[in-house]
Amino acid sequence: MPSDADHIEEFADWIEGLMRGRGYDIDSPRGGGKSKLADDAGVHRAAITRLLQRQSMPDLETMRGLARALGIPVRDVLVRSGKLTEDDLPRPDAHAPGTAPAGPRMTAAQAADALGIPDHLKAAFIQVTEQFTRPDRAADLGAGDRATG
Repeated sequence: MPSDADHIEEFADWIEGLMRGRGYDIDSPRGGGKSKLADDAGVHRAAITRLLQRQSMPDLETMRGLARALGIPVRDVLVRSGKLTEDDLPRPDAHAPGTAPAGPRMTAAQAADALGIPDHLKAAFIQVTEQFTRPDRAADLGAGDRATG
């Protein structure tokens, strides 16, 4: 497998584009973008600086934080970094319209956690989500919409 040095230039270019695209001012000395990103990602500013200066590839925890802060799948970060390959982390199969994925369904609480819904909003998220995902309630909602529409 190629070394980090083989991937750092391309990876850093990609991450920089995402940072700028998400509004992080990483170009001006006093823009604060590196510090803001480090805070949002929950990592040390030095890790961001080392990446942007092409000194070192981030560790796994930094990659996870960057993915979270930049709103991208960790899978994409790991593959782009060269840590893993497409074969190591294949994309989930695309499902035909109207079909449910195989395996156990994610609960509303699990979805809230996966989406990073803050604790103070989780109960509302779960309540609203369950209104649309419970088969018995979905039928009621549809009938109610037709009756009032």
